[in-house]
Amino acid sequence: MQIAFASKDGVHVNEHFGWCDAFYLYRIDGSGIHHIGISDASLQFAEELDRLDYKIECLKGSHIACVAQIGPKAATLLQSFGIYPLRSSSENETIESINHTLYRYMDDEHAPLWFKRTAYQQMHSMQ
Repeated sequence: MQIAFASKDGVHVNEHFGWCDAFYLYRIDGSGIHHIGISDASLQFAEELDRLDYKIECLKGSHIACVAQIGPKAATLLQSFGIYPLRSSSENETIESINHTLYRYMDDEHAPLWFKRTAYQQMHSMQ
């Protein structure tokens, strides 16, 4: 499962989805948590829909987008592309702590429904 984090510093989830300049990409699988790169999302667009389309293109391959803030239009658009929008609980929340929580969900029969649904969709999109 691939997760994209909107971050200013690569440590905290502290950026708004539509205004972030970079997404930090991680893959979580049975062998652990792996940093796989940074997606440059710094191009600027005057029109909101163009900006949102571009941000979503920057998330190609991601299943979850973890952000500090996201508007309702962007969240709906993300979900239509099969990407679950996840808001951090605070600007102090770290990428590492969220990754560890998501990793624990991988084998947890009591994981939240949104995570189970996202994992199920991810598994079936690979077939």
